[in-house]
Amino acid sequence: MTKKVLTREFPNAWDKYSDEDVTKVFEVSERYKNFMSKCKTERECVTEFIRMAEEKGYRDIKEIISKGETLKAGDKVYANNMGKTLAMFVIGKEPLEKGLTILGAHVDSPRLDVKQNPLYEDTDLALLETHYYGGVKKYQWVAIPLAIHGVVVKKDGTVVDVVIGEDDNDPVVGISDLLIHLSADQLGKKGDKVVEGEDLNLLVGSRPIKDKDAKEKVKENILVILNEKYDITEEDFVSAELEIVPAGKARDYGLDRSMVMAYGHDDRICAFTSFEAIVKLEEVDKTCVALFVDKEEIGSVGATGMHSKFFENIVAEVMDRVGDYSELKLRRCLTNSKMLSSDVSAAFDPNYPAVMEKKNSAFFGKGVVFNKYTGSRGKGGCNDANPEFIAQIRAIMDKHNVAWQTAELGKVDQGGGGTIAYILAEYNMEVIDCGIALQNMHAPWEVASKADIYEAVRGYEAFLLEA
Repeated sequence: MTKKVLTREFPNAWDKYSDEDVTKVFEVSERYKNFMSKCKTERECVTEFIRMAEEKGYRDIKEIISKGETLKAGDKVYANNMGKTLAMFVIGKEPLEKGLTILGAHVDSPRLDVKQNPLYEDTDLALLETHYYGGVKKYQWVAIPLAIHGVVVKKDGTVVDVVIGEDDNDPVVGISDLLIHLSADQLGKKGDKVVEGEDLNLLVGSRPIKDKDAKEKVKENILVILNEKYDITEEDFVSAELEIVPAGKARDYGLDRSMVMAYGHDDRICAFTSFEAIVKLEEVDKTCVALFVDKEEIGSVGATGMHSKFFENIVAEVMDRVGDYSELKLRRCLTNSKMLSSDVSAAFDPNYPAVMEKKNSAFFGKGVVFNKYTGSRGKGGCNDANPEFIAQIRAIMDKHNVAWQTAELGKVDQGGGGTIAYILAEYNMEVIDCGIALQNMHAPWEVASKADIYEAVRGYEAFLLEA
């Protein structure tokens, strides 16, 4: 008798949903769209997460430390690093040296950054010079409405929040493109040269100030406007962090409203779903963590990137407040931890099938995506998850009826990418990449499935409870 071979299929999650489930899917997506419409920078994400976390009973660990208080099982705390990185903890019943259960996402996204000496006038036009941040197709950022988000820090330490271009009554700004009638030479260039980095200059004004003594009247008018609204001067650009992002709200996508279009799905979609998962928790055995970091798009560098010692230091602080810190126990804690590197994956796009290998691609509607490895050209620079850990993850997802799938990031020699997974793995903890599939990744407007958003929340919660 021939033994039956068991095969694994990744069904479409929509097929399993009851009417009640569909309602939940759309409710999560509405919260997500609201979040994405207002949180377009890492600072805005951290600020909003803190606001929502405090509503759920989380306290700032700095307050705990300053008051000499201790932590016990069930307590919820957060740590804010420079307004751009956030760690949230739910203290578990078990000693911390037995390890943490971690969700780790990043809240920075590809964008344009305003240079420190940016404002100039040319032929009665005022412009701001920019420097692109992360992996972008530069030609996608021209001839679309753009907004300015960020902060300006004055010499006295005053922090001025800036958002221009999001309110319906706000003006928008943009970068011009060459008209088709004069584009013969431009269209003959390679895609990465069609628009050069130094050509990404933001048009912000054309109206001259009524001052006969002014040398650059349009530029002066822009400075007057900024001074009147924000009390800032041209010199204040030196200590500013202004990010140029697509203007507009996150929207339902598709005639059936089954998808979401937004700026910054990579990787705020995984940050939001991680947040949604951890705030559902009350009592846990192992201490659970949601970690939101900056600078992933440029190599996880700097004081707010994953390569900094922030996470290690804050775990030490938490252990101290629990009353069980030692350097050895800290090392054991990190080694015994398990993590989902919550980052996005590439969804199969029938418009561009040549770059994907279908059997190992992610698809809209089939749930959260596990990438055993990322990297490029022979897995270079990746974290390659251990099969023992993957088997545990499979069991957890199936136990909780979570829709999940596995994927690679395109064909073997086609491309690749990286996440923060390998950095946490350096502590010798078990890590695997786990996120949501996107179309248009790194474009100004990206697209994701509402079903996958819902399944990610469920999968992340199951991991926190079971791993």
